[in-house]
Amino acid sequence: QVQLVESGGGSVQAGGSLRLSCAASGFSISAYCMGWFRQAPGKEREGVAAIYTRGGRIYYADSVKGRFTISQDSAKNALSLQMNSLKPEDTAMYYCAAADRDVCFSGSWSRAAKYAYWGRGTQVTVSS
Repeated sequence: QVQLVESGGGSVQAGGSLRLSCAASGFSISAYCMGWFRQAPGKEREGVAAIYTRGGRIYYADSVKGRFTISQDSAKNALSLQMNSLKPEDTAMYYCAAADRDVCFSGSWSRAAKYAYWGRGTQVTVSS
């Protein structure tokens, strides 16, 4: 049974940091295109970052480049998102997702519809 479980969300002040984790079970994340998405109230779900380590692919949304870092620990079968210099506009529910590895080569990494498996999310709130 495929399962993704996020953790690490919370409330921080602007300029602070958080590290999100996603524990995967039922499949090997190193064989998939793994992504982090976020969704704020009233807004569409947007791609934040994606990674496919076997193909050496890492992607970031322009809004988080230089502040967020995506990584994965294949031994633990876990995905992480280190978030630094957080801004109030980063406030959202953050989701971990898995897609076929081709998504990380097709230019579609940020399209939520391309991802087959999703976690339930973890809330990040950044206050000014």
